Amino acid sequence: MKLDQLTPQQFQRFRDFIYMKSGIRIPDTKLTLLSNRIRRRVTSGAWSDYDSYYGHLTSTKGTSELEFFFDAVTTNETSFFRTAAHFDWFSTEFLTNRVAQARRGERPKSLRIWSAGCASGAEAYTTAICLLENKYRLRGWDLEILGTDISEDALRIAREGVFRPRSVEGVSEVQRKRYLRETDDGQWQVRPEVMEPVSFQRHNLMTPPPKPAFDCIFIRNVLIYFDTESKTKVVQHLIQALAPGGFLVVGPSEGLYAMLDPLKRHSAFLYEKCS
Repeated sequence: MKLDQLTPQQFQRFRDFIYMKSGIRIPDTKLTLLSNRIRRRVTSGAWSDYDSYYGHLTSTKGTSELEFFFDAVTTNETSFFRTAAHFDWFSTEFLTNRVAQARRGERPKSLRIWSAGCASGAEAYTTAICLLENKYRLRGWDLEILGTDISEDALRIAREGVFRPRSVEGVSEVQRKRYLRETDDGQWQVRPEVMEPVSFQRHNLMTPPPKPAFDCIFIRNVLIYFDTESKTKVVQHLIQALAPGGFLVVGPSEGLYAMLDPLKRHSAFLYEKCS
């Protein structure tokens, strides 16, 4: 079976469906990309064309296909220590303040971190490395890192913890020796101690956030294709998910700055929930 590109009408139907289910707005320029990705799902199953596949997706029988659909149409590239300044802040100022507060009896010895839109997990594992680099002053602490994504395929890769060389280019040689292991085929496997505090689960950012509240949330390079209405809803969920005194770390391309007024701005990437 040979399928051409989506027609303009089909493209619009799939775009509307993706937006309704995930809040992601596919630009007009992505016709070829979306066609290619949906074509892979159509040809892998029992559907004769795009219209029959769309009919299945939108029927009561299409629930089980939704995960595979979003695996196909979402982008899951990520890398360790992407935007290093964010992790410099986390490893130094953030952890130093949290440890000091715990010593003064102002907070429990625990941290709960959320990597929202974690893709294949590099951000969550980077955060775990930062915690391990501070393991002596965090001895006895309850540490939890949650990575979430709408793509179950991305989460499967994240749970395996195996990355291509270009994904670990931001990891120093010393850190690679400590926290990663090179595999026989030239990839990099995250060591068990890095994986230990990290868990992954499927979550749509347009739905209520995981509980309990988080001390720090990373959301970076996730909301590029979300429009203002969808971003506003996601921001409400993020603020709801932050514990008092918790921090939100955002990427430069998220376009959230005008929506973060309820939070205290520390820098272009860092916002605090003060109450």
